[in-house]
Amino acid sequence: MQIPFLMSNKWSITEPYKNTVIGQAVASLDKTFALTGEPVTDDIISTMTRMELDGKGYYLKRYTGGGKNLRRYIGRTRIRGEWESMLFFAEQGIPAAKVIAYGQEVQWGVMTRGALVTEEMPNTQDLREMVRDAHPGLKDRKWMAQVIEQLADATGKMHRKCFIHTDLKWRNVLVSQSESPEICLIDCPAGEKVLPFFLERGIVKDLACLDKVAKYHLTRTQRMKFYRLYTGHRLNTRDKARIRRILSFFEGRE
Repeated sequence: MQIPFLMSNKWSITEPYKNTVIGQAVASLDKTFALTGEPVTDDIISTMTRMELDGKGYYLKRYTGGGKNLRRYIGRTRIRGEWESMLFFAEQGIPAAKVIAYGQEVQWGVMTRGALVTEEMPNTQDLREMVRDAHPGLKDRKWMAQVIEQLADATGKMHRKCFIHTDLKWRNVLVSQSESPEICLIDCPAGEKVLPFFLERGIVKDLACLDKVAKYHLTRTQRMKFYRLYTGHRLNTRDKARIRRILSFFEGRE
């Protein structure tokens, strides 16, 4: 028997997926945890599984703990952070993984399990995998120009809404492997809206995370183009000071 206030189970299906085959398959947290598929990743508190249904791919991110250390007991859980970030991106028109279902179970104030179900963006690679595989697209100026433009637009939209990703690395940017590439942001459990006072440092960290790999695989011209598209204007004194902070952010930590 569920005792009010001591146990709660909140589960939601997003509107486009209600009354669909996948919506019925993940209609509850119990059903979602019972599903099987191809293991993708796992750690001590979560697993990622890929499954197919009616010819489409889906990802099940399932947690059995709120987070590591104190995050297990206080503050927003990692799985909640993941679904809130993805839903925020959708609201703002930022390309990101499409959320099908999400929720968590809490007992005695502690999250015991939770899940996020997203639709697969087919035929994609993350930017880090493209570097690993020496993907020819990285050397194709026209192809990369499309990626850079989309990523600059997505990052700018986030920051103008005072939202900081905190882990905006190449591995968290998927790119469709087509003549006209499309990006998709994934894996953002620590993303959050911040007060204006804290925004600038978050901006610098996000841009530094992107540039940490970009400086080895993109030209200076491409990197500057990204920044100009991101700001929407030519460089001014404030931009130059920010760029210096971006370039020095990871000094001594690489």
